[in-house]
Parts: sequence; structure tokens; C-alpha cells
Amino acid sequence: MSAFSYNVNPARIVFGLGAWANVAAEVSGLGCSRALVLSTPFQAKDAEKLAAELGSMAVGIFSEAAMHTPVEVTEKAMEAYEAAGADCVIALGGGSTIGLGKAIAYRNDAPQVVIATTYAGSEVTPILGQTENGLKTTVRDAKILPEVVIYDPELTVGLPVAMSVTSGLNAMAHAVEAVYAENRNPVTTLMAVEGVRALRDALPGIVADPSNVDARSEALYGAWLCGTVLGTVGMALHHKICHTLGGTFDLPHAETHAIMLPHSAAYNAPAVAHEMQPLADLFGGSIGGGLWDFAKSLNAPLALRDLQVQHADLDRAADIATQNPYWNPRPIERQAIRELLQRAFEGSRPE
Repeated sequence: MSAFSYNVNPARIVFGLGAWANVAAEVSGLGCSRALVLSTPFQAKDAEKLAAELGSMAVGIFSEAAMHTPVEVTEKAMEAYEAAGADCVIALGGGSTIGLGKAIAYRNDAPQVVIATTYAGSEVTPILGQTENGLKTTVRDAKILPEVVIYDPELTVGLPVAMSVTSGLNAMAHAVEAVYAENRNPVTTLMAVEGVRALRDALPGIVADPSNVDARSEALYGAWLCGTVLGTVGMALHHKICHTLGGTFDLPHAETHAIMLPHSAAYNAPAVAHEMQPLADLFGGSIGGGLWDFAKSLNAPLALRDLQVQHADLDRAADIATQNPYWNPRPIERQAIRELLQRAFEGSRPE
């Protein structure tokens, strides 16, 4: 066996039906007592309900979290944090809200409790992606990792099917890149394959019956594994392209990952066939085509043009995606990336 190193991120995970009721105890366990509750506008009422449950432990609500963690929104949230005299944040929601909590913590080291209501996976990573002046950049720092993550399948039952599907595919993307990451190791590979397996099995059940708590539990389990892997290894081409598309053209995060995943996986497959074989086996032997078939079976979005991307945008996207590229197992060539984006734009099945 080859030599490897493995850093374990020190997060506390609380998983199970009804787990969200432990949030006050988890805040107290961090030595905190004045929480600012975060959410998106869509989940503002849920944030208000949570704050009411917490009583005096909640000193404010900030419900303006947005996709891609715009810096201007973070600055407003920082002002709200200071004005409330908060000593921690509780992020209730998915990637947008979790990202805001992480952005606050990156700036002031505020302790974080996350109540995850999607399958984003970012809640267990020390990675922050934030957008300013149309460009999305990422930073990794120990302060960014939430201290406590609560997974309660009951809270995901109301997640719309379409959002459940794209959120799950987004989580899968973390694990797919993990199996060929430059700093991969046997532990992360095991977690990555199991995370993808869990989501592969769970998502069809959610589509068939959105109230299926067993399927929801399996999906959260898979998302936790996929996110944990993302937090311990590096990212490659797939995340670079999605950060480019999301930050530059303000595309929806999960949908962009869902569309790009089969194409980025197919691009890298020839260079890392051995590493990707366990994943290919989960999808009929072909990782790119298999992921595309799986996404199609779930009625997931398949084409960038369906996200209102214009054909004229593809050249710019290819230019940005090939500037300062992340490490990748296959050389990143501008023409090849432009062709990849063309296939994703059209929604054609990769071979």
C-alpha cells in the first residue's frame, strides 16, 4: 500500500429523528448562550420558529442568506451579529445559509451550529466559497469548519423533490472528485464510494415518495459522508468549472453541479480509470454515461441552456475555468474544456 496522510476534521455530528430538539443543549455545550439564527428568505418562518423555541438563547434572526455567499451579504450579517451581541451562529438550511455561517466564522471565529435541511455536504468542510465582483473564490481554514452539525431526517421531508435530487447529485460530486484527488487515501475512498452508494439508493425512493423517512435518512447519511470527504481532500476540475459558472453567471449551485457532474467525470475517467472503477460499478460500468442516465431517471436538469446560460457565455466560461486551474488528474486544455461545456450546454449524454 502506498504511503498516505489523513487529517480528521474535529466536528461533532448529531444524527437521528428528532435530533433538532437538541440544538439548545448543543449551543450550551459550546459555552455559548446568545445565538444569531441564520436562514434564507425562503426559510425565514422556520428560522422564526426555531428562535421562538430557543427563547432568550436566540438574540436575533438574519434571513438574507444567498447563493454563492456574496461578500456584501456577509458584511450585513456581520453587522447584525455585532448589533445583537451574539456569541455564536445557528445556520438552519442548506448550502447558502451554511456558507453564510462559515463566512461569519471565518471573519470572527464565531462558534457554529448547523441544522442541515438539504444534502449539500458543505456543513462538514473547512472550505468557504464566496463571491465578490462576479468571481467566486474558495478559502480553507480551520475556523470555517462548523463545530456541531445536526442531521434530522424529519426536517428534510418538506424539501421539494427537485431540490432533493439536485442537492443529492451535488453531494455526489464531492465524492466523485475525492476518489481521484491528489491527496486521497484509503479512508476517504471508502467514505466516498459509500456516500455515492447511499445517495444512489436513496434518491429514487425520495422521488417515488417524498415523505419516505428511511430514504431521507439514507440521503442525509450519504451527504454527510460525501461532505466529510470533500473537507479532507482537494478539489479538481469539476469544482473549478462549477465555481466558474456559479460565480460568474449566478447559476443555481446544486443544479449546476448536477448538470456538470457526468461531463467532468467522463473527462477525467480515462486518466483515473482504476480509481473510478468502484463508482463506475455503481452505475452500470460507465461513470460518465451512468451518472447521466441516473440523473435523467430522476428528472434532474441535464442542460446548461435550461439554466438560461447563453451559448455566447461558453467561451468566457472556458477561459475562466482554465485560468489558475485546480490540480486535476488529466491536463486541463482550453479546447477540451470548451467542448465539455458544449456537451453540458446541450445536455448530451457523455460516453
